Amino acid sequence: MAEEWPKIRARQITTISPWMDVIAREVEFAPGEPPQLYHAIGQRDYLAILALTPDGHIPIVRQYRPAIENFTWELPAGLVEPGEDPAAACVRELLEETGYPSRVVHSLGSPTAACTGRLSNRIHSYFVETGERVASFTPEPGLTVAQKSPAELIAMIRAGEFIQQLHLGTLLLAELQNFLTLPRG
Repeated sequence: MAEEWPKIRARQITTISPWMDVIAREVEFAPGEPPQLYHAIGQRDYLAILALTPDGHIPIVRQYRPAIENFTWELPAGLVEPGEDPAAACVRELLEETGYPSRVVHSLGSPTAACTGRLSNRIHSYFVETGERVASFTPEPGLTVAQKSPAELIAMIRAGEFIQQLHLGTLLLAELQNFLTLPRG
């Protein structure tokens, strides 16, 4: 049986914080070829949550993102805690960030890759039918919550106000599975 290539010849993981590792891999692509060094960021798996409220609105959140030094509008999202079921994490994050309880949670498929070139984690995308917002809900400090119609969300995308690529992918997955129809034109 022939050996398969490429091969990982060495791997070193450096923990930077509780949220991030730097992974260095030496990869040999063919027999006798010198290994090449590649780096990746290791993080916990992401969640992306497209929720629909009983009145047909999509809750979105605005927060400051130090990585791009700007505020962004995004779908509710978060990280899967170690040992946590991603669907349970989805329910937890949606309630924490928006005050909306989950009535029905639909997976939008197998976890997808966040960025195959530099990130080693996966994205778990969900479509959630919510109940009514919890009356006592108060947003986390620094977080603004809004409810948008699908048409308003599309207008934000076109205006460059909703830019998180993994959340755009979640919208596409929900539409491909007929959970949501996004307006055209």
